[in-house]
Amino acid sequence: MLFDRAKALTLSDFDYHLPEELIAQHPASKRDASKLLLMNAQSGDVEHSKFSNIVDSLKKGDVLILNNTKVFPSRLFARKDKTETEIELFLLRELGHNLWETLVKPARKVRVGNKLVIEDKITCDVVDNTVSGGRVVRFDKNGGDFFSILDEVGHWPLPPYIDREADDKDKERYQTVYAEHRGAVAAPTAGLHFTESLLKKAKAKGVEIHTVILHVGLGTFRPVNVEDITKHQMDAEYFNVPEETVAAIKTAKTEGRRIIGVGTTVVRALESAVMYPRELEAGDGWTNKFIYPPYEFRVVDGIITNFHQPKSTLLMLVSAFSSKEKILNAYQAAIDSGYRFFSYGDAMFIH
Repeated sequence: MLFDRAKALTLSDFDYHLPEELIAQHPASKRDASKLLLMNAQSGDVEHSKFSNIVDSLKKGDVLILNNTKVFPSRLFARKDKTETEIELFLLRELGHNLWETLVKPARKVRVGNKLVIEDKITCDVVDNTVSGGRVVRFDKNGGDFFSILDEVGHWPLPPYIDREADDKDKERYQTVYAEHRGAVAAPTAGLHFTESLLKKAKAKGVEIHTVILHVGLGTFRPVNVEDITKHQMDAEYFNVPEETVAAIKTAKTEGRRIIGVGTTVVRALESAVMYPRELEAGDGWTNKFIYPPYEFRVVDGIITNFHQPKSTLLMLVSAFSSKEKILNAYQAAIDSGYRFFSYGDAMFIH
């Protein structure tokens, strides 16, 4: 891909102005009713289409890689035991048996040793602090299945730029149709546009479809707070790249066929599975891989993705696939055409 090597890029280089009314607050009427911006990664040329036509932009023999992680209701409301103090917990990742890393609000009122009661259904003890300002808690399931209890008392984890409470519709639409492995606290949003019908149409055209897992967590969304982006540290997220997916990718690469990643999480999972010297290997683990320009992509030849927040690591990743200037020009074209941005917004295909 093309790199801007003239100077080191800083956080301010990835800023842009987005009118607030273009931040999507609700999903489109249908999953595939979103707009689709097609962008040539080398030239920067853009075309406007609809996501329902995405298969027209795929070729026979393309390998489409999906992230089949599954979102769970990770937002909880609690009170401190024997008090009326209200606490919000956001589950980030399971560290061990009944042990979870969480974000808490207000953090100043939650200390090690506190017991939290969640709607009189489940309790947890605060057992440690985290370096990022969160808390480690241990749940007492009282004999019940933990995720079944979460389904009952948990709330859907919509991102903060969606300025409303989650409703029943979000339980369906803030989840991909191919979600399978529970563990994400945010949806891999590029996949939200796909319908079962579109995936069948792609297969009928001769597109291979395979999967990876990356449980989307804080690492994907933590803000960058340093001007020197090379100093930013990503939080680790669990990923898994299966043998079948690796075999399909290697065969396609040998035959000169394209690998298309659906979402930045797919790209990070695949790039995290590239071992020295440049060999893609199956396996699982934790990744804190941070991709920013300049970067040599070793697996994907195209990315289907949403439009990302200013100064975000996601914007930096897609900029690395083309160039910062070309991506921001494409974003401006989307803004000028009234595209909807972020999780419930429209999509782009960079190829």
